[in-house]
Amino acid sequence: MSAPTVFIYVQNLLGIGHVRRSAAIAHAAFGRGFEVIFVSGGMPVDGIHIECTRFYQLPPVRSLDGNFKTLVDDQGIPIDNTWRRKRREQLKSIFEETRPEILLTELFPFGRRQFRFELIPLLAQAKQAKWKPKIVCSMRDILVTKSRKDRNLEIVKTLNLYYDVILVHGDEKIITLDKTFPLNSYIQHLIRYTGYVLNPIELANTGTVGTGEIIVSLGGGAVGATTLIKLFNLRKNQLNDNQPWRFILGPHMPAEVAEKIIISGEKDIIIEHTRPDLPSVICRADLSISQGGYNTIAEVLATRTPAIVIPFEGGVETEQRFRADLLAQRNLIQVIYENDLSSVSLSAAIKRASKTRRTNEETINLNGADNTAKIFGELL
Repeated sequence: MSAPTVFIYVQNLLGIGHVRRSAAIAHAAFGRGFEVIFVSGGMPVDGIHIECTRFYQLPPVRSLDGNFKTLVDDQGIPIDNTWRRKRREQLKSIFEETRPEILLTELFPFGRRQFRFELIPLLAQAKQAKWKPKIVCSMRDILVTKSRKDRNLEIVKTLNLYYDVILVHGDEKIITLDKTFPLNSYIQHLIRYTGYVLNPIELANTGTVGTGEIIVSLGGGAVGATTLIKLFNLRKNQLNDNQPWRFILGPHMPAEVAEKIIISGEKDIIIEHTRPDLPSVICRADLSISQGGYNTIAEVLATRTPAIVIPFEGGVETEQRFRADLLAQRNLIQVIYENDLSSVSLSAAIKRASKTRRTNEETINLNGADNTAKIFGELL
């Protein structure tokens, strides 16, 4: 008898966090004996190992900016209906070929509404399949709240029509879905909280890089260039600090920004484009300065590294500030808002953070990846 198969669909549009979280789930499922079909619809991401049986790259697409209104292909050309039709047929073909026991859609239908053109047909295909696959929604701890009731009703209708379970990758002691989804009561029967998703291999503390340093990282680098430049200039020109700072620019940092910072570097300021072992570097650091994305926050919580979070608030994003405020209220991190970043606010936050080194004993569920794989087994 062959191993059961889980089909993971993920579409990153701007950052790399969605792929990293899905890769951690794939790793856990693979480790529990599942065959994993990993289907990615975003731009290829270097430096992320995806443990799977088969990897499929759909024709890639990304968002032009943080407003997520204009989608372009890998040549920067806006996608059209011909492009959509070809990708929809390719996705349906992959599903029919692999015949998975479990279909997982990352974020959809809570997000990625622009991809209804391919996901609604995929869900209908799965619902009608003779082998009766289970259908799973995988989502982060916090949503970008939608004010339009019709859109929220559309989400509820899709979930109740197609899905068997909603896996919320957070700890309900920190936040529950009803805080960011107003129609939560209509889908409560589907919800299970898994804990925060991490890949334990990435956290392995096997090196020395980062020891005694302050690590500045802004995720993939697609957003946050202004904040990174400001941090760099504050460290270089205003902070009286001989401690080494390591800036990780991210694979999607605009080339002109990266070049400007690299040219301006000096002693005790280390600049790198990417580090596949960034989570373990943060583990060894004296302090992490980052945005408030899901993955970085989960890693900071796991390593108990003192952290200053400068949440990204561009475009329509509200998620990062909401998450940062919740954790700051529990004294788990220090927060500086983008508009408040200065030498004074940064120096004060560094002092406060230095007093919290690994002392907070609050237990947070960080076993989300393995718990997700366990739930896969329960569904069969």
